[in-house]
Amino acid sequence: MFKKIMVPVDLAHLELIEPSLQAVADLARHYDAEICYVGVTANTPGSVARTPQEYTQKLEAFAQERHKVHGQPVTTHTIVSPDPIADLDDDLIEAIDEVGADLVVMPTHPPKHVDAIIPSHGGKVASHTKASVFLVRPSAGK
Repeated sequence: MFKKIMVPVDLAHLELIEPSLQAVADLARHYDAEICYVGVTANTPGSVARTPQEYTQKLEAFAQERHKVHGQPVTTHTIVSPDPIADLDDDLIEAIDEVGADLVVMPTHPPKHVDAIIPSHGGKVASHTKASVFLVRPSAGK
């Protein structure tokens, strides 16, 4: 059913996206799908890397480590943005077509009142793409 699963990753906060990483590993094994790890970085030095090239190397190393966990084929896609926070949703929507993903697995937060004003990233991505979107919330106890 799914051939290529895209999962946005934040290399600076891997502990927060671990539930999504577990879900994508399970889904990829189940559907024998490739996983494309997508990372967004600025074109200026940041907490993860000083340059987009260094960020791409770290994203690739991360993907290879995850490949050892789930055994499915992996690819990476780095998005370089002048303002990663402001452009995140649009960049992710564009990346879905660029990488050819038919499923996106994303972390999300429990619904809040502020979502009426500022929609969640997953909600915007789901409403602007033809790909299926699977949102993973953190465990209730966390």
